[in-house]
Amino acid sequence: MPTLETSLKEAVHRLGVLMGREPGALVGELSTESPIPVTPPSVPVGLPSDLLRRRPDVRSAEHLLAAATAGIGVEAAELFPKFNLIGTAGFQSFSAADWFSGGSRYWAAGPTVSWRLLDFGRIRAQIKAAGARQEEALAAYEKTVLTSFEEVENALVADARERVRHASLQDSVDANRRALELADELYQKGLGSFLNVLDAERSLYQAEDQLVDSGRAVTVDVVALYKALGGGWEPFTKDEEAPQATAS
Repeated sequence: MPTLETSLKEAVHRLGVLMGREPGALVGELSTESPIPVTPPSVPVGLPSDLLRRRPDVRSAEHLLAAATAGIGVEAAELFPKFNLIGTAGFQSFSAADWFSGGSRYWAAGPTVSWRLLDFGRIRAQIKAAGARQEEALAAYEKTVLTSFEEVENALVADARERVRHASLQDSVDANRRALELADELYQKGLGSFLNVLDAERSLYQAEDQLVDSGRAVTVDVVALYKALGGGWEPFTKDEEAPQATAS
């Protein structure tokens, strides 16, 4: 028990830090014993395109790829001449009395052209470097997308299989509970030994322990699935939820 209590306190402290608060901020809230949260019967997975919009790592890789692609155009623009139209205007005078007179005004305007003809070799090398960075960003984006799909598929399989295991363990608990009742009934009537009752109790407790552990695993798998999907979606709109609430 002390080892389990230590792990519990450490988890509570870690949750507080992850929320940007002091380690003991959630001790009072999470110290109350409560059942394992009930998981939804199914999670709205949605389309793969929705996944790419939800996951922040995919969106970050996408923006990095867009920036690297734009960098090629920036470097390629240096191959072309640049035209600038500059102009100046103001007042100048040797006396403050005629500072704003017509004769003190001056202005100048004219176009300028700049072309890095002697740097074409360097510019082409910079374009190739930008292209290499774009290919690197593209490979990273593809890897991120494939990894996200893999995480979702793994989470879906884990959630589905654990739900099947949980249902089987529930049947096992029911069967062991019935076996204990029968063993106790036989013992009370003198047709069985107390050892059979103890053995039935042991089997029931083991099955119940496995069922609780499976319930925890189901909740953890749902959390992992929500994380893999990126979150940020609603299965129903408010207009769709209102009739359901009235009907229930």
